[in-house]
Amino acid sequence: MKYIVIGLGNFGSSLAEKLTKMGNEVIGVDLKMDKVEALKDKITHAICLDSTDINAVSHLPLKDTDIVIVAIGEDKGALIMTTALMKQLKVKRLISRAVTPLQQMVLQAMGVDEIIHPEEETAERWAKKLNLHGVVDSFELTGHFSIVEIKVPKRYEGKTLQEIGLRRAYNIIVLTTIRMIPNENMLGVTTQESEVQGVASSETVLHPDDIMVLYGKNSDIKKLLLENKADN
Repeated sequence: MKYIVIGLGNFGSSLAEKLTKMGNEVIGVDLKMDKVEALKDKITHAICLDSTDINAVSHLPLKDTDIVIVAIGEDKGALIMTTALMKQLKVKRLISRAVTPLQQMVLQAMGVDEIIHPEEETAERWAKKLNLHGVVDSFELTGHFSIVEIKVPKRYEGKTLQEIGLRRAYNIIVLTTIRMIPNENMLGVTTQESEVQGVASSETVLHPDDIMVLYGKNSDIKKLLLENKADN
């Protein structure tokens, strides 16, 4: 995978470094040369430029990049301007940082669906989420076992947990499912809020756009994700 991480503060630099260690190609971007210098030997490329300048960012390989992450923290104006510019340039997938509820509402109004809350979520958690296709969120319990949220693959839609047999096929337990409910925020923008459906049973039916909360061995979860990659 190819990533561009814009904003190399504590969160952005840590995320860029972890994604690089996972075998991805990562370009780090920051306006401050000292931050670029500190990271240049730890990621694929580190570039010093103004991410709010369309002429500057036009030299970045945006069309060949799978995910652009705007991780700017200190300059809130630059965060919004950079995000707007990435939307204008139609990058494939855009993830942006929000520190305050107001920032989140502005980003949602701009059509940014994936938002990072670095005060609540670690770079380690986001790196794992981005590195595994289909993962919505994850929480590692030990070095070998995790609880992971994944989108319901199309082949499972309309089926019960008994019918898909994840325990038999992958030795994975489905703890619960989450339904996404439309909700309108203060700016009148419709967003999706999660609603936990209770403890899962063999009769639980999987609906389109549902999220399954899984528990299992990391290697078994990765096998499930890889076998269903073409589905999502």
